[in-house]
Amino acid sequence: MNEKIWYLKKCPVFGQLSSEQVVNIESQCFSRKFSRGEMIYLPNDMGDSVLLLARGRVRIYHVTNEGKQAILGFMEPGELFGEVSVFNGSRRDEYAEATEKSFVVLLPRHVIQELMLENPTVSMTLTKMFGLRLRRIERRLKSLLFKTSRERLIHLLLELAEKYGRHVPDGVVIGQKISH
Repeated sequence: MNEKIWYLKKCPVFGQLSSEQVVNIESQCFSRKFSRGEMIYLPNDMGDSVLLLARGRVRIYHVTNEGKQAILGFMEPGELFGEVSVFNGSRRDEYAEATEKSFVVLLPRHVIQELMLENPTVSMTLTKMFGLRLRRIERRLKSLLFKTSRERLIHLLLELAEKYGRHVPDGVVIGQKISH
């Protein structure tokens, strides 16, 4: 089985499609491997595709005018990113960087748009995904505006424990490296 097809079938958005539909999508996709630290896209790059992280980990961030990084999120295998281009085809606003060796499948904008028009289940799944991301961003914004530094740190640790935690006799170990 083609590697791209396997990753597409494992993605929740495409998992319910027929084999014929997945093969059709795969024939229009591109894939690429990225080394740790390599940029996947930059601000002002054309947003002409949605990306599926097949393997690895990707950091999405913005750089402020003062040169500080504002991390918007981390993408894990099976997640789509760069999805705003599905709707408007505008230029990208953020950076996407591979934080470890990664394999990415690029789905051209027109492929996703056609799939959404033809398949209501895909449209609903993508809409749910967008809604969850928006909710996560809203929660972070509220945290920044209304919580103390201590409360924000506690919330972040709980979020990391939920997403990456592994239960051990003394508590929970977070298995992801974080910079600060």
